[in-house]
Amino acid sequence: MRIKEIIGQHRRDFTAIYECDHCGETRKGTGYDDAYFHENVIPNMECKACGKKASETYRALTTKYPEGMQV
Repeated sequence: MRIKEIIGQHRRDFTAIYECDHCGETRKGTGYDDAYFHENVIPNMECKACGKKASETYRALTTKYPEGMQV
């Protein structure tokens, strides 16, 4: 899965549309805007339609706020 679009964000919590790299399935979900979530959690999300994880070409998004900054 990867983030297709961030719909809304409050501090570091966000709501996004996630899209599968393999089958194109989309779903709405929540997330946390820090490096760990973008680099480890999102690429390991399994698609409910095809059961696959992110492809090897997955590139994590950067965070809205710098790491360590309290929002």
